[in-house]
Amino acid sequence: MTSKSEPDYAALQAAAKRHLWLHFTRHSAYQEGDVPMIVRGVGQYVFDTRGKRYLDGLSGLFVSQIGHGRADVAEAGARQAAELAYFPLWSYAHPRAIELAERLTASAPGDLNRVFFTTSGSEAVESAWKMAKQYFKLTGEPARYKVLSRYIAYHGTTHGALAITGLPDIKPPFEPLPPGGVRVPNTNFYRAPSFVADDITEFGVWAADEIERAILREGPESVAAVYLEPVQNSGGCFPPPPGYFQRVRQICDKYGVLLVSDEVICAFGRLGYMFGCERYGYQPDVITFAKGVTSGYAPLGGMIVSDRLMEPYLHDSTSFLHGVTFAGHPVSCAVALANLDVFEKEDLLGNVRTNEAAFRATLEKLNDLPIVGDVRGDGYFYGIELVKDKATRETFDDDESERLLRGFLSPALFDAGLICRADDRGDPVIQLSPPLTCTQEHFDEIEQILHAVLTEAWSRL
Repeated sequence: MTSKSEPDYAALQAAAKRHLWLHFTRHSAYQEGDVPMIVRGVGQYVFDTRGKRYLDGLSGLFVSQIGHGRADVAEAGARQAAELAYFPLWSYAHPRAIELAERLTASAPGDLNRVFFTTSGSEAVESAWKMAKQYFKLTGEPARYKVLSRYIAYHGTTHGALAITGLPDIKPPFEPLPPGGVRVPNTNFYRAPSFVADDITEFGVWAADEIERAILREGPESVAAVYLEPVQNSGGCFPPPPGYFQRVRQICDKYGVLLVSDEVICAFGRLGYMFGCERYGYQPDVITFAKGVTSGYAPLGGMIVSDRLMEPYLHDSTSFLHGVTFAGHPVSCAVALANLDVFEKEDLLGNVRTNEAAFRATLEKLNDLPIVGDVRGDGYFYGIELVKDKATRETFDDDESERLLRGFLSPALFDAGLICRADDRGDPVIQLSPPLTCTQEHFDEIEQILHAVLTEAWSRL
């Protein structure tokens, strides 16, 4: 008989199968087997119901920058809940939202001085689109509503964010989507067109100029914004080629188009800087953020916008006709402030910059495997593309990818004690995004598990 202090995991397992709707999950996979259940986290590791330890090589979902089990951050949330658990930002303010907005803008580049809070990345992305459309109406250009984004880039799942997202396969169940989403090429140099495949700088110029060509095709007077991640997540971590963002900035300025840096994943140290745009030296008009702002200890997102974009909202009876009930929640803001304190006290940005070369070098050992085609990324954010033929870069067909990723790699990596992402929304990749507290011992553990599992995967082909 289970004691009161010991959870009844069998009952929880049954309740999960009967009542819990998991996100982006094939529930048929759990008709026979158990739903994986994580119950505890400490530092870089999480533990399941059996006490088995897993290295969290994905930071939950690109979220847990400071790692798990930080009592100081949790206690900051508890103190705030006891003082003021909730109050909205609809015509009111509270101290933690003000303090956090001031702190975020102090770290943001240029004149990004105004923060609009949300509760998630999808909401942040959609809020920025709505803001841009209303901004252009207020400034006499009401025809601007279209948004350019890169092929297979992921920007969220709400209807507006999904229209911006460049993943074609996740859209049909929800169509028709809001009009205005337009695709441009991504920056996957490993799959570059043959005419620019030998020169990464030339490739970057071509990819950026494709944005200009898309603006001209659509009509500049109809384009509101370009959404780009500093390192594109979906498809397996595509860093920008040299000069890419500088050229994009010039194009946006030329045609009066806003540049939105979608940093839901790339902000808060993932690339060794508070914001990813700093790493690559470009000035956006808007930064969207979420995830790492609280390291997952509470939900929070938002957008940071320039003074220029805020200006027309400051006059007469004008307001941004948009809001979210739990945006800028006092507890979430208190947690975010405590999270940023950890960044400063433990120099997590410095830790990433100090150790990123070692992380890359450790992962590049996997290049010796015939199944590994490319290891790419920056900071603590990497993708490993898997191929059927290393010499020709031939990828796997849909059936092979299904058997490889879902049939073997995902469960095998989990069984081996590594949480990462095996993804085939582009070409098959494994993604890694470990906590920013990781050092060489964790890199070695990641590489050793991947080496063993990928070796077995190759033997099964």
